[in-house]
Amino acid sequence: MTTDRGGDVRLSGISKTYGSFTAVHPLDLTVPQGSFFALLGASGCGKTTTLRMIAGLEEPTAGTVSLGGRDVTALPPYKRPVNTVFQSYALFPHLDVFENVAFGLRRRGIKSVKKQVGEMLDLVQLGEQARRKPHQLSGGQQQRVAVARALINHPEVLLLDEPLGALDLKLRRQMQLELKRIQTEVGITFVHVTHDQEEAMTMADTVAVMNAGRVEQLGAPADLYENPRTTFVANFLGTSNLIEAKVETASGDDLVVEAAGQRLTLPAARCAAPAAAGGAVLLGVRPEKISLTPADDADRVPAGRNRVTGRITAGSFLGVSTQYVVDCPACPEFEVYVQNIDRDPRLVPGAEVVLHWDPAHSFGLDAAQDIDAGVETAGADEEVAAR
Repeated sequence: MTTDRGGDVRLSGISKTYGSFTAVHPLDLTVPQGSFFALLGASGCGKTTTLRMIAGLEEPTAGTVSLGGRDVTALPPYKRPVNTVFQSYALFPHLDVFENVAFGLRRRGIKSVKKQVGEMLDLVQLGEQARRKPHQLSGGQQQRVAVARALINHPEVLLLDEPLGALDLKLRRQMQLELKRIQTEVGITFVHVTHDQEEAMTMADTVAVMNAGRVEQLGAPADLYENPRTTFVANFLGTSNLIEAKVETASGDDLVVEAAGQRLTLPAARCAAPAAAGGAVLLGVRPEKISLTPADDADRVPAGRNRVTGRITAGSFLGVSTQYVVDCPACPEFEVYVQNIDRDPRLVPGAEVVLHWDPAHSFGLDAAQDIDAGVETAGADEEVAAR
């Protein structure tokens, strides 16, 4: 089932302030029609406030909200072609699944609802649960009822505010796939707010990473992960090893940089900011891109790879991989993930090792940025700010 209703969600110069506190700085953002779009960030970053302005639950301090080319900034929530699914689901406990989903149709005065409700319950795979009450359902089933109820009136945009936050890890991962399947089948625009990086990257076509009321970077999940443009994005989306380095040469397709006496190669195309000889740069590399070789076998490291030496200080078994922390002059707490396939028994705390990786897996960031940016800290709660 697909639809060509509606159009893009466009936010133009939209902002929100509460007294002296700015929850969302002036923001221009377009959510393409039919896409699964995620607003990702830590608590207090402005993502929920942005969603509430799209829904009409918050009035922008400045700027406009347009849906399908129509300015809806002044419209109340019930006049906007959107529906919202909250973390709490807000199902009616005295109504069964069928009547919860039918509620919106009945409010509009539609008498014959059986066919539409049946189709919607089939979409969310709950046809056999139609006569159960919400308390008789699992958390994942309740969430799907909430989605079906939100979709029954065919909104142009479905807004999802941390909809999986109350579920355990295994069920949350199952529901990520379910939501993506539902969005693909109905073909309408989903705008999803989450603080969970894995959740955003699993479901969304496009992710906007928010920080302190601004969008730090916007793009496809793989591009954000492989080519972060700021230290915040590099650290918030997974883990990054960031090495403070000095540029020795900056000609051609590669930069040659020096860090703690080690020469490393960095593709110029993967630098977020221009770099010149003599300047500083942060060279980043993800933990899973790195190989560990005992120092005794250093001569077996293939030529042309970036390499630094160090000593393992800790190792943690994670199931599919082992996480090592390596102390080396270039980076005091270098993290490395090694898959548990024929794991070398010599890789234990205290062992001297060579860390090496393909230079193409390196990325460069502006050295003026805070190297610790992106670690989630307690911030102003958006729900309190939006009271």
